[in-house]
Amino acid sequence: MSVQGIDNLLGELKAMSAKAAGQSASATDAAPEGADFASVLKASLDQVNQMQNEAKVQQEAFESGSPDANLQDVMVSLQKASLSFQTMVQVRNKLVSAYQEVMNMQV
Repeated sequence: MSVQGIDNLLGELKAMSAKAAGQSASATDAAPEGADFASVLKASLDQVNQMQNEAKVQQEAFESGSPDANLQDVMVSLQKASLSFQTMVQVRNKLVSAYQEVMNMQV
């Protein structure tokens, strides 16, 4: 997950929070118009998936003895993929927590 994807996601969450608090969305730094939460989340998931696939390809190339693959690049790509996956899991945990909070609210 890139920094831009995280920023977009945080912007969406801030906009939702402002709407829930009764403030206008223009009062906060919202995501660009036309970008809905589902599309931002899907793009982030696709990006994490792409990073993991690239890391897997580099790992397999190194394991097969390809002269183009070096250990440093493989390790860096594996760490990037791991970090992006961990970040996405934390985002998912926050979303589940927020959903549970909303569902427990009394009307």
